Amino acid sequence: MQQEKRSSFSGKIGFVLAAAGASVGLGNIWRFPYLCAKYGGGIFLLVYIVLALTFGYTMIIAETAIGRSTQKSPVGAFNILSNNNKLMKIGGWINAIIPILIVPYYSVIGGWVCKYLFEFIRSDINQIATDTFFSDFISDGWSTEIWFIVFTILVLAVIYMGVENGIERVSKIVMPILVVLAVVICIYSVTRPGAISGVKYLFIPNFKHFSIMTLVTAMGQMFYSLSIAMGILITFGSYVKREVSIENSTEQVEVFDTAIAIFASLMIIPAVFAFSGGDEGQLNAGPSLMFITMPKIFASMGFGKLIGILFFALVLFAAVTSAIALTESAVATFADEFHWDRKRGVNVIAIIMVALGSLSSLGYGPLDDVRIIGMQFLDFFDFLTNSIMMPIAALAICLLVVKFMGISRLEEEVEQDNHPFKRKMVFRFMIKYLCPLFVIIILVSAILNVFGIIQM
Repeated sequence: MQQEKRSSFSGKIGFVLAAAGASVGLGNIWRFPYLCAKYGGGIFLLVYIVLALTFGYTMIIAETAIGRSTQKSPVGAFNILSNNNKLMKIGGWINAIIPILIVPYYSVIGGWVCKYLFEFIRSDINQIATDTFFSDFISDGWSTEIWFIVFTILVLAVIYMGVENGIERVSKIVMPILVVLAVVICIYSVTRPGAISGVKYLFIPNFKHFSIMTLVTAMGQMFYSLSIAMGILITFGSYVKREVSIENSTEQVEVFDTAIAIFASLMIIPAVFAFSGGDEGQLNAGPSLMFITMPKIFASMGFGKLIGILFFALVLFAAVTSAIALTESAVATFADEFHWDRKRGVNVIAIIMVALGSLSSLGYGPLDDVRIIGMQFLDFFDFLTNSIMMPIAALAICLLVVKFMGISRLEEEVEQDNHPFKRKMVFRFMIKYLCPLFVIIILVSAILNVFGIIQM
């Protein structure tokens, strides 16, 4: 059977925007602000930035270089570099399965965003801002299912078009729009009366707010924010041309990702302070911050309806680009391992998305009584992938680089075409010692948390 020529990005900008699109999603705009708010504002941000420049940098470099070196998605990459070692083969499959499990429930949340954007366009803002609007929506189940399907169709349409014509083209259009929207909403948010207290909370580290959970939560957020250990960066790395500098591209993805996380926090945290009269207790709303607290804030603002539309359009753009990356990773695995063409791979992932996504979509409604270790389906899939499988996948990547591929071979991949590897010593130390330690801490903390031994 003749090997089909592997798709590729047209160049560096295509990879950077696609990788940034993968990274900049609900993890940045939904998850990061509420964790930052809950775990100390400025001190959480400081810890996160340090981790992004060390832990995140190391893992992005490693995964991209693994992908480009092997020209394979995770399973094939692990098999080639480990010479079909059985343990590493499992590690490759864990990396490959993670996006297949994430994208269904991620698309459910994407459907929630579609619903809110639609309602902000057509409905009275005060109706959306009521205490029961969100709970009524997700508990209905069937309405949630419809919006989940809408979001899923948006994502699959882009994947059908391929790497350069679909993923890269959409990223080149959407990512600049996303940045402009983020800046506009930030300016509006920070200029509200009383918002400056929120800006101080976000940017001035208060070491009294630091705890071990600040560190653990920031490390866990790294996976979500930077798309680490999801198979995405190995897959995207396999599409990167030899003349592209992996380190320069990584630095740009880091900057873009962290900037959007800070923008998202600037949109939300100062607005909460302005809305609540400086009450820090309002910052503990957690996951509901975007869907319950923010609509109330928009309802209290001048031009609130317009700002709400812009805000949820921004969130939708970010959610779509990340879901595209997750889905593409799954499709690439099907192509590499089962030799399926793109159309067949997309059709199979579509079936998986609808089947597993429907469980999460209906889990707060008709399936509310069905629990797995006390969790609804969406919460269980999130726990399984983010807290258990992703740390294991990251540990497998570290082991693959150090014990099988060899750090020197990976460095040669990064340094191709005389590209410098400026933070080589940081990379070596992190991949051998600190990254494995960090992921073990995350894994143990998550398990202890789910059994109630510690509170996160």
